[in-house]
Amino acid sequence: MSVLSNLKLVDVKKPRNMPAIVVRRNKLSSRLWEQIQLAQSQLKGTSFVVTKFRSVKDRETGLIKQVEVPKRIKPWWFQSDEGKVCFSVRYGSWTIDLAKGKPSVEVESGEALVKALETIKIAVEAGELDTQIEIASAKLRSGFGK
Repeated sequence: MSVLSNLKLVDVKKPRNMPAIVVRRNKLSSRLWEQIQLAQSQLKGTSFVVTKFRSVKDRETGLIKQVEVPKRIKPWWFQSDEGKVCFSVRYGSWTIDLAKGKPSVEVESGEALVKALETIKIAVEAGELDTQIEIASAKLRSGFGK
């Protein structure tokens, strides 16, 4: 008896690239993760820093080198007139409507903010906001074509 006979062999090849909507979903999910971490760090009173690499030309030698710099993360939440915490989900510079004509979510406190962000992250990963992501992506791309 062969060792390979214990495995289920199938005729499937790895796809060359991911569909565009999956890439966009992952991008938004990553930004939501950053917002969740930022909110949790503010509740705990600590700082949250994500670093990125930037190419910098050395003035003396003229060589280009990679330097690690902190990434600026702007919070998506704000204080409403009633004193409650509201936030809007952003894709690039565009705000996504979570329901028709309703781009913001209102929560009572910082803990509820984290839970709401986690809920939206799950919805994004499940594909519930794909049409809104497509609309925001099209708007974002149209700004580059001018």
